[in-house]
Amino acid sequence: MKTNGDHLLKPISILLFGSLIPLLCTHAHAQLVVIANSSVAATSVSRAELRDVFTGASSSLSGGAQVRPVLLRQGAVHTEFLSLYIDKSDSAFRAGWRSILFSGQGVMPRTLDSDAAVVEYVAHTAGAIGYIGKAAPHEGVKILGVR
Repeated sequence: MKTNGDHLLKPISILLFGSLIPLLCTHAHAQLVVIANSSVAATSVSRAELRDVFTGASSSLSGGAQVRPVLLRQGAVHTEFLSLYIDKSDSAFRAGWRSILFSGQGVMPRTLDSDAAVVEYVAHTAGAIGYIGKAAPHEGVKILGVR
């Protein structure tokens, strides 16, 4: 038997579930961290700064610090980083860099095979900035907050 309020249940259910999606997505994206060499003065970085640095549009953060991005070659963390901060697929991201390379306007960031290799590179390279899985050991580097 239907009551007078039944017609409201479906829209309310959709609204409540829809309001949970951003919370679920935020939690899902918490599986990676952005790391930097201790020489990088910044303690946080904006999404726009990450996009600009990792797409070759900029070589510095907003405070003027020169940075050298480093990428993971492939995997879930790499895919998530591109989706969350670059808003591109891996193929679109690499196509953008090929365009920069062929025009002579830049050099593709160093690409490494593992979280450990990224941590090692960032720890020993002034200005380096990269990303790794949240659970990966990260001694010798600092984690940047993303705003």
